Amino acid sequence: MGFGIKLEVWGDYALFTRPEMKVERVSYDVITPSAARGLIEAIYWKPAIKWIIDKIHVYNKIQFTNIRRNEVSVKISKSNAKALMEGSKKVDYIDTNEHRQQRAAMILKDVRYIIEAHFELTERAGKDDTVEKHYNIALRRMRTGQCYHTPYLGCREFPANFKLVEDESIKPSYLGEQDLGFMLYDMDFSDPENIYPVFFRAKMVNGVIDLKNISKVG
Repeated sequence: MGFGIKLEVWGDYALFTRPEMKVERVSYDVITPSAARGLIEAIYWKPAIKWIIDKIHVYNKIQFTNIRRNEVSVKISKSNAKALMEGSKKVDYIDTNEHRQQRAAMILKDVRYIIEAHFELTERAGKDDTVEKHYNIALRRMRTGQCYHTPYLGCREFPANFKLVEDESIKPSYLGEQDLGFMLYDMDFSDPENIYPVFFRAKMVNGVIDLKNISKVG
């Protein structure tokens, strides 16, 4: 198993929103690498490590359903958020009754994935931060079901169940090759003044999306 992990995640519903849909939410066909990374970080994350998704195994049949949800039509401004962080008491708030809107969403149902991932030490790692140390902590938390906050499948309304996969054999679910089109890989935060999305062409072969040798498009 090395210093990588295999994590099985599942849930009743999931929503991995396509960014090109401006009003009504429409999910990608499968979990995105960034959502998979965020799910693992909900279980164990430290500034000293960076999780990297290697493969995504799609186990259940891809199924969609439609729902309507209450959402708010405005966002709190950056200046108000900064004032709140600086301790100001005069901060505007969002009145959910006044700004409530009903919006449709096309979401996934009955999802199950196995996520293969590993981590690397970052420049913020100290001399006491070793790969072995963080690997053992991550394994312990995944085995016992511990998490920093509840992992979710794209949206906080859709919590994820998870368990560590310690069996090396993973049987394929789908057979053949399926082109899922361009999908969000992650956000590039290398320049805080110019954060931008990175996409890739997602291809599922025998139920597996291999992310180790993909071409990324900014």
